[in-house]
Amino acid sequence: MASWLPVTLFEIVGQGQAPSKDYYQLLVTRSQVIFRWWKISLRSEYRTTKPGEAKETHEDFLENSQLQGKFDFLERLPDSLLLSIISYLDLEDIARLSQTSHRFAKLCMSNQLWEQIVQSACDTITPDMRALAEDIGWKQMFFTNKLQLQRQLRKRKQKHGSQIWKEQV
Repeated sequence: MASWLPVTLFEIVGQGQAPSKDYYQLLVTRSQVIFRWWKISLRSEYRTTKPGEAKETHEDFLENSQLQGKFDFLERLPDSLLLSIISYLDLEDIARLSQTSHRFAKLCMSNQLWEQIVQSACDTITPDMRALAEDIGWKQMFFTNKLQLQRQLRKRKQKHGSQIWKEQV
């Protein structure tokens, strides 16, 4: 599964709070977490300061409280990346994750996540299935059994067909 992931999973750069001009970069790759910093100052005592870099495996990073600092890096990840990560979880883990915070509850209930899950579970999604999912929601579609989905698709086609017939008359 790791081969499906891009080499760089996450990157964020920033500048220290004013009046600092220090530059920071956090880079998460498939195999390691890299934290880089550059001290930028006109003061003479910092002129010989060289850029710094700390590289750790994911496991070592999680154990290194000094490297992690007081940041919650999950909170800094964009929703699109979190949704991609969550889509690989088991359903039980998604349910547990949804109970950890308001943000994760919202992400775990989102149509975007359940659309990704349905797409990974189904070989093909027809335009009729997509339209039905937009009506009832992707999560509802995922948990509805196949016979009920077929019945709902038939009803939708009949309703749509009668509307077209009325428009033509």
